Amino acid sequence: MKLLFVGDVVGGIGRRTLASLLPGIRDAHEPDFVVVNGENSAGGVGISQKTARELLEMGADAITLGNHAYRHREVYDLLDREERIVRPANYLKGSLGRGHTVVERDGMRLGVVNLSGLVFLQAVRSPFAEADAVLAELRDRADAVLVDIHAEATSEKVAMGWHLDGRVTACVGTHTHVPTADARVLPGGTAYVTDVGMTGPRGGVIGVKREQALERFLSLTNVRFETSEEDPWLNALLVEADGEGRATAVEQLLMPARL
Repeated sequence: MKLLFVGDVVGGIGRRTLASLLPGIRDAHEPDFVVVNGENSAGGVGISQKTARELLEMGADAITLGNHAYRHREVYDLLDREERIVRPANYLKGSLGRGHTVVERDGMRLGVVNLSGLVFLQAVRSPFAEADAVLAELRDRADAVLVDIHAEATSEKVAMGWHLDGRVTACVGTHTHVPTADARVLPGGTAYVTDVGMTGPRGGVIGVKREQALERFLSLTNVRFETSEEDPWLNALLVEADGEGRATAVEQLLMPARL
């Protein structure tokens, strides 16, 4: 099995970048499943019905989210209806949407789990205990499992990788929008990276127009942020797994787009 996980898609420029590069990636690597983090796909913050449909129509088998899952109220109904979209599982039990799902293709079943970190972010339960509970639910329901840990602190994400090693196929970090250089297969057979990065404008500041981000840091005043359009890149992780759901290889894809 081959899994392609695409890091946080940021705004329209991120969606266009994914649309332009995904067909070539499919031809070159032939992934069986494509999972996309759509946390910032709508104007750089949150997801909308329109951007969710775009990502699914591009070929995403599942969409993960994060701390901006509920930013746009018009998407609430879709989060409840669309089983291919998951928000952090360690939110309130009665929260809209779902924290994990199983998608199928050609007789293969992939469990997709979304978790939120607790450090500097808001979630009501430990992502570690929640991961254990979700894996118990997915037992015998999935041939492979991918976990997106959407977290600020690198230590929390590294700890989650070790906590899940040998129990999931891949544990990928998202949220900081900067790819880390530690992609590897852990000893137990779990592919891991602290942050996949973002699919969006590297010419900004984690997706924001750099002059606006600089004004905010220099003046300490409230500045309206807009998505940059400069230097778009796709950041993704390609994972290969054996028939037992253990990762055997991992490769970071850091690709500039020519739009």
